[in-house]
Amino acid sequence: MSILGAALMVAVTINSIGTAALAADYKKNPYTLTYLGAITENVEGKVNIHPVSYQLHGLEIAANVYTPAGYNPDDRYPAVVVAHPNGGVKEQVAGLYAQRLAEKGYITIAADAAYQGASGGTPRNIDKPANRIEDIHGMADYITQYPGVDANRLGLLGICGGGGYSLKAAQTDKRFITIATLSMFDSGLVRRNGYMDSQVSTIQERLKAASDARAQEAAGGEIIYAADAKLTDEQIAKLPFELYREGFVYYGKTHAHPNSTFRYTMSSLLDLMSFDAASNMDLISQPLLMMAGSNADSLYMTEKAYKLATNTKDKELFLIDGATHIQTYWKPEYVNEAMSKLEQFFGKNLD
Repeated sequence: MSILGAALMVAVTINSIGTAALAADYKKNPYTLTYLGAITENVEGKVNIHPVSYQLHGLEIAANVYTPAGYNPDDRYPAVVVAHPNGGVKEQVAGLYAQRLAEKGYITIAADAAYQGASGGTPRNIDKPANRIEDIHGMADYITQYPGVDANRLGLLGICGGGGYSLKAAQTDKRFITIATLSMFDSGLVRRNGYMDSQVSTIQERLKAASDARAQEAAGGEIIYAADAKLTDEQIAKLPFELYREGFVYYGKTHAHPNSTFRYTMSSLLDLMSFDAASNMDLISQPLLMMAGSNADSLYMTEKAYKLATNTKDKELFLIDGATHIQTYWKPEYVNEAMSKLEQFFGKNLD
């Protein structure tokens, strides 16, 4: 596989010296959280984190629930489901935004996708759109039954690949009365055409490789993985897109987590390459906020989906000035700007 092909699962960023100081050491955090300001202990009267697990179609899903300061299970709170990026886990950016939203009074949940992270399912790292969408429905199932949650005030935030899957989930699941995305990544579009349409000429070749991988699995052979290469710093620096260059640093260095991996089963491409997050956007009737960095080379995906959301009477495209895709995951000024917008958006529609 080419270096570019190996990079296709990446979605992370960092481009300033000393950024490691803006991340937590998961080895020193009892909840293995990687982000700046992560909870290290539950203190009465403050935002608390609750590791939980639940069953989804026979698989055990690992999740973290965040409760607001002064949480009382007898009260009624709005809730937000947070869907993590491709290759990511709940301890990274999804956890950061879940914690920050809990600080604003929401009960939030971030769960590892089935077959990924700490959740169950084999073979490991299957990455099929139907699974990721069902993960979001499953988080809604769980959190709406959580003590204190007002099931009639449920929001959804999807980040990167989780943003694309959140668009699909919200198209049909009207329990979500409002939806926001951050740095939305259309996994199907990119797996099919390549990032910024860089691999259109090899679509049939890659479909044949995916078909052969499925045949090998069905025959009991070894599982073949895509995006499984280890790149040197020099190779990373030569990658053609900012998203991939910055992503390798975020996921592989500054915010690395042992459960986070770029790789996915090659056979997953049979499902990924026929998926389109921006299809059927006219089914979204809920208020919609789509946020992205103004300097993100992934912005074209957010803009495409946004234009197709023709049946919501309340939609906004919000650009975070100067931010790249991955900088919205960790850089304090950009996270603060995104959070300010989310506070306004969810406050208007959920409170």
